[in-house]
Amino acid sequence: MSESMQGLHRTHRCTEVSNANIGEKVTVMGWVQKRRNLGSLIFIDLRDRSGILQLVFDEPKVGSEGFAKAGTLRSEFVIAVEGTVQKRSAAVNENLKTGDIEVIAESIRILSESQTPPFQIEENSQTKDEIRLKYRYLDLRRPDIQRNLMLRSKVAYLMRDFMAKEGFLEIETPILCKSTPEGARDYLVPSRIHPGSFYALPQSPQLFKQLLMASGYDRYFQIAKCFRDEDLRADRQPEFTQADMELSFVDIDDVLDVNERLLKYIFKEAIGVDVELPLKRMPWQEAMDRFGSDKPDTRFGMELKDVSDIVKDCGFGVFTSALEQGGSVRGINAEGQGAMPRKKIDKLVEFAKGYGAKGLAYLSVQEDGSYKSSFAKFMTEEELKNLVAAMDGKPGDLLLFAADKNKIVWNVLGALRLEIAKELDLLDPNQYNFLWITEFPLLEWSDEENRYMAMHHPFTMPMEEDWDKIDTDPGAVRAKAYDIVLNGTELGGGSVRIHQSDIQEKMFEVLGFTKERAHEQFGFLLDAFSYGVPPHAGLAYGLDRLVMHMVHADSIRDVIAFPKVKDASDLMSNAPDIVDEKQLEELCIKVDEKEVEEKEAEEAAEK
Repeated sequence: MSESMQGLHRTHRCTEVSNANIGEKVTVMGWVQKRRNLGSLIFIDLRDRSGILQLVFDEPKVGSEGFAKAGTLRSEFVIAVEGTVQKRSAAVNENLKTGDIEVIAESIRILSESQTPPFQIEENSQTKDEIRLKYRYLDLRRPDIQRNLMLRSKVAYLMRDFMAKEGFLEIETPILCKSTPEGARDYLVPSRIHPGSFYALPQSPQLFKQLLMASGYDRYFQIAKCFRDEDLRADRQPEFTQADMELSFVDIDDVLDVNERLLKYIFKEAIGVDVELPLKRMPWQEAMDRFGSDKPDTRFGMELKDVSDIVKDCGFGVFTSALEQGGSVRGINAEGQGAMPRKKIDKLVEFAKGYGAKGLAYLSVQEDGSYKSSFAKFMTEEELKNLVAAMDGKPGDLLLFAADKNKIVWNVLGALRLEIAKELDLLDPNQYNFLWITEFPLLEWSDEENRYMAMHHPFTMPMEEDWDKIDTDPGAVRAKAYDIVLNGTELGGGSVRIHQSDIQEKMFEVLGFTKERAHEQFGFLLDAFSYGVPPHAGLAYGLDRLVMHMVHADSIRDVIAFPKVKDASDLMSNAPDIVDEKQLEELCIKVDEKEVEEKEAEEAAEK
C-alpha cells in the first residue's frame, strides 16, 4: 500500500550522492530499477533522472518491517529511503557514477506501487516503436531518452542566454493566425464565434517577426511552436519547435556572423565540441553540381562529376537522348567497390529508381585495367578510357551514372552517394561538418501549378545584381537566402527580406498574384510596410533537428517528449479522435461520414 512522504525531504538526487557524503545521512527518492535478494541482504538499484544509486537493506539496520517492505519491491515501484552513505563493501561498478558508494538503508517508504511494465526500462531499448510510443510515459523514463531531453533543455537555455547577451528580445507571436498560401498545408482551427471562418496554426512566425522589425524592436528571438500538415519523415513532425530570430539594419554577413557564434557557444557549452569559425560557405549551384543536394554531407567525397561533354557523341542512346532533351549525364566514383557483386549493383539500381531514375548505368574498372559495364558495348575503347579518366577512375573502382533532367540526376546521385556511404560506414557521427548554402534560386518552376513558386517564401530579397532578369529569365534570379547545414541535414534557413513595396509587389506579380489577392492575403503586412520599414533579415533553426544531431539520435522522436508517428497520430492519447456532435454543432461543422469512409478505404488499400 502506498505511503505519504509527509515529513520527508529529498536531500540528493541519486548521482548527487558522492564520496564527499560518506558517513552522512541522506534521503533519496526514485524508481526501483532492480532488486537482488541475497537472503540476509537486499540490494536495490534506485533510479531517477540523474542516474542509479545502490541501496543496501540489512535487517538489523532497517528493522524487520523495513526489511520486509524491501522484499516486496518490484521494478518501477517509487520509494523514499533514508540511510547513511558508505564505501561499497563489495566490488566497485565502474560503469556507474556512484559505482564506489552505497547507501545503507535505515528507513523506507513505498510511495507508489507499479504493475509489471510492458517493456524493461533500459537504454537503447529494442522494443517496437509502436509499443514504446503507446506507453510513452514509461519510455520517457529510459536513461538515454532522459539525457536527450535534458540536453534539449540545456540547449534552449544556452540559446536564450546567448541571444539575450546579443541584444535580442524574446517576444511571443500568435498561435491562432490567418491562413496564407505558398508553402505546406495549414492546420486549420474553426472559429465558434465566427461561423464558417477558420484560424490557421502557424507554419512559422514569419509575418509577425517581420512586423516586429517594422515596429522597431530591432532584434527578436523566440523558441516557437510551429505546425505543418505534411508527410512525415525521420526528421519531421507535424508540430515542431523553431528557434526563430529576426534582425534589423543588417545584411547577410551580419546574420551569418551572429549565428556562427551562437553555434560555437552552444556546441562548446552543451557537448564540449569546438566549432571552428568561420564556417564554410558554398553557393547553391556548386552544392548541386558537386553533391546533388542543397544540404550536402561533406564528411566524405564521392562527389558528382558532369561527363556530358565526354559522352555527347557516344553511341549509348540513354546518354545522348538525355542530353538532347536538355538534361545531363553525371556520375559518382565508389572508390574500391569495383568488385561489388551484381546483386548489390541491382539493388542500387532499384534504389535509384525510387528517386526518379529510369535506370542506372555502371562501369567497373577491373584490377587488370579492363572494364565490366552495362553500356561498354555502345562505346569505343577510347570513349570508355576518356570517361574513366574524367571520373578519376582507377583499377578497383565502381563508376555509377545517371542521365536525365538535371533535377532528377541530382536527386538520384545525391541520394545514392549517401546510401553507399552508409553501407561503407563512411559517416563519422563525431565529426561535425557545418556548411552555409547561399545564393539559392529565388524561384522554382512548378509543373503542377504551371507557374513559378518562391523557393523559400514570397518575402525573400533577390540579389540586386540579378533583379534585371526578373522579367526575361526569372529562374536565373538568385536570392539573398541561406541555409545552415550539418552532416547532410538542413538545421535551419533564412534570408534577407524584401522591405521595398515595389519589389514586393513585383514578386507577387511573378508568383501569379493579382494586386487584389496579394492584399487579401497579406494586406496587413503590405500596409505596415507603407509606414517605414528597416532593412531586415532572419533565420530559424529546427531545434529538434539540432538536438537530434547533438545526441546522435536516428529520429527526432527521440528528442521530443511526446511525438507523433508517421500518420501524424499520437498512439498514447489516441489523437486525433472524433469529437462530440455538440462540439461540431457549435462550430457549424458537419462531418461527411460517406467521404470519411471512402478516404479510410483508400488509405487502407494504399497500406
